[in-house]
Amino acid sequence: MKSQYELYYKQLGLNIAYYRKLRNLTQMDLAEFTDLSRTHISNIEAPNMQTHISLDTIFSIAEVLQIPAKELLDFRIMDENN
Repeated sequence: MKSQYELYYKQLGLNIAYYRKLRNLTQMDLAEFTDLSRTHISNIEAPNMQTHISLDTIFSIAEVLQIPAKELLDFRIMDENN
């Protein structure tokens, strides 16, 4: 699946992985705390997988990671063309 937002999905997944690791949580831990499957967390975090994610899921993940949701949407590293 390709979309004009591919880089945003990639950065969102990388941000989730970064903050999850910062909290010393495994993908399984995050999955259990958010009532998502570990496979779904893995797909969200995978840079080569463009997995759609709801706002509810973003809010839930941010709550578990103890950060404002806006931190997950702070796309600091973007392609030079954007």
